[in-house]
Amino acid sequence: MKRFLYILPFLIIGLFGAAQQSDVVRVKNEVFEVMYSQSLEQPLYIKYRSTNRPTNVNRGHMNFYTEKSIKTSDDMDYKGNIYDKGHGAPAATFSDNETNLKQTFSYLNSIMQDQYLNRGEWRLLEEQERKWDDKESLTVIINLNFDNPAKRVPTNAAIPSKLHKHIHFEKSNVWKCYSFPNARPDKGWESYEVKCNQKEHKF
Repeated sequence: MKRFLYILPFLIIGLFGAAQQSDVVRVKNEVFEVMYSQSLEQPLYIKYRSTNRPTNVNRGHMNFYTEKSIKTSDDMDYKGNIYDKGHGAPAATFSDNETNLKQTFSYLNSIMQDQYLNRGEWRLLEEQERKWDDKESLTVIINLNFDNPAKRVPTNAAIPSKLHKHIHFEKSNVWKCYSFPNARPDKGWESYEVKCNQKEHKF
């Protein structure tokens, strides 16, 4: 598995809702690219492409795994609370082979996500992406906002306050953008569409 790791020695302020310590790593593999905060133990930004891949394998009993030399969230952070290990790059989108599927289970790709959002409107939007990519490939960007100071579970992982998803239709060069509070949805995913902010399209 090819992977590129960069240590970014600077403070990130504003876009993600709080100043982050200079411990951000940038990782790219065959499935996703992520900018990850080791102090928050959460991704700040995840990018992937949805390209109408065939479904050849299923997730079975596959579990999330930690990464050597990178401080991420882990199993303990998700116990006894309302938060799911929400996939950034969706498992179902990368079920064309076992290698790709497994990479989606890295904790680098795990978002501390309200269970009702993860299993509800967020999941339904992911399903819609896979319908859209039947016609043209998509580039999908997720960025997370955190309160300042960030709210955390007792085991220290930070809880995002908002999740933003920006979807680029590559052939038609159109963007669709959505903003979800990290809470139980009270309306359909279509109602969370917002005007796109081009500054959040760059990584």
